[in-house]
Amino acid sequence: MKKIKLLLIALIFASSVFAQQKVSGIVYEDLNTNGKKERREKGLPNVSVSNGIQVVQTDKNGKYELPLAEDQTIFLIKPASHELPTDANNIPQFYYVYKPNGSPANLKYPGVTPTGKLPKSVDFGLLQGNGNQKFTALIFGDPQPYTLDEIGYFKKGIVSEVENIQNVAFGAALGDLVGDRPDFFPLYAEAVGKIGVPWFQVMGNHDMNFDAEKDEYSDESFTANFGPATYAFNYGDAHFVVLEDILYPDPRDGQGYWGGLRPDQLQFLENNLKLVPKDKLIVLLMHIPLFEENGDSFRDADREKILELLSPFPNTLSMSAHTHYMKQTFFRKEDGYNQPKPHHHYNIGTPSGDWYSGKIQADGTPESTMRDGSPKGYVFLEINGNEYRTRYKAAGKSSDYQIQIHAPKILVEGVRTTSAIIANFFTGSSKDEVRYRINNGEWKKMDAFEGNDPSYLIKVLEWDTTEEYIPGRRPSNPALTDHLWRAAMPGNLSAGEYVIEIEATDIFGSKFTGKHPFKVIPKP
Repeated sequence: MKKIKLLLIALIFASSVFAQQKVSGIVYEDLNTNGKKERREKGLPNVSVSNGIQVVQTDKNGKYELPLAEDQTIFLIKPASHELPTDANNIPQFYYVYKPNGSPANLKYPGVTPTGKLPKSVDFGLLQGNGNQKFTALIFGDPQPYTLDEIGYFKKGIVSEVENIQNVAFGAALGDLVGDRPDFFPLYAEAVGKIGVPWFQVMGNHDMNFDAEKDEYSDESFTANFGPATYAFNYGDAHFVVLEDILYPDPRDGQGYWGGLRPDQLQFLENNLKLVPKDKLIVLLMHIPLFEENGDSFRDADREKILELLSPFPNTLSMSAHTHYMKQTFFRKEDGYNQPKPHHHYNIGTPSGDWYSGKIQADGTPESTMRDGSPKGYVFLEINGNEYRTRYKAAGKSSDYQIQIHAPKILVEGVRTTSAIIANFFTGSSKDEVRYRINNGEWKKMDAFEGNDPSYLIKVLEWDTTEEYIPGRRPSNPALTDHLWRAAMPGNLSAGEYVIEIEATDIFGSKFTGKHPFKVIPKP
């Protein structure tokens, strides 16, 4: 009995010691960029460091201390004044993974190897930065390659277009970096490394370890390659928060996934934002959008909590991907965002477009038009102080290609028509104005509506009606989109050549135009 009591006391003491385990270290300026703290390299004060739940700031000497449990990752939150070191593929190095026993052994794809004993000091070196308040970030939606061929499409159709890009501070991909193949992470990293800027990752539902028994272990392969799946960093007057917003397995029935956050992630978001000045621009980067897609796709309570935590900040933006179509959504006071100006959520286009489908183009890559009729591409996020603008770039197209026009190419003089002029303004929203004119005539307003893009529908139907082989893969069926505008096609035009001109003004006041020629022929 005495031995049993002693054993119980020892176990209680051991668990108490474990529960109180702490990690400490120093954040310093790495003057010689060798990754080691040296005597002449001073610590940096007021830099935030987190264990994924608590967030503390370094003291005047750059020192920090945090509680630590097994399977936690310690990471610093990059200050605007400095840059992060990166690896050979420009992946930021800002974390220390603490998994003494490694990831669960039953995973199909490898996770973190055992990290062993905690070092006496976990230090983070930062590089000198410029602290620019005005900068541009390059944002990708889902690259999502399932095969080696699709990795090739990603490289040739997207990466080659932005390789060694200039005047971009950093880049990020908003999840589904790969298509259910965590073993492709190194190939993805090698590809984005060629872009030549620090590149941050968001975890998507196709990046998970699907054989994980708990949500906490669904990111083991992601963490092994890229570090924490929920974290934050600063550039200029903007504070970025990356959220891994996939609940897996779905807590409702244990099947599939659901959009939302675990309690520890919400706690991190809350603790982190407490330390951010209220005049900063807050940008959330996530995979699953905050709006509902085809039913209950995001847990309401989590969305409401996110909007509540954002409410003290008048300048906010959130960006997602996942759906392979573009959509602008605005959350207001009735949704839980308590500011006069609504919270803007931008669900962006993807480099993979409609999952690398469609006809094979001259460069050997598939057309990949998305289900809303938008071309595959990427976003430039332009930030000046705490204000922002977004600009979409269609891959392989000129930068001013922002509108697809569907209208007849030929009409017959004196014959009535039921056809319409339909404009797909790819990044449009209900706040935007779209108008048209014919042959420099009077500008007339177009009416917004929700529907299927007719130009995209034609692409799909071609695959269903052709009697000849088309190289490539049939696109997905069209998705309803709300960035369409229409006007009746005039039926009283005399024979001649005409040009329809469309002008769209976005939420930032930028104007875009598109043209569509057609002709009216005499009645035979």
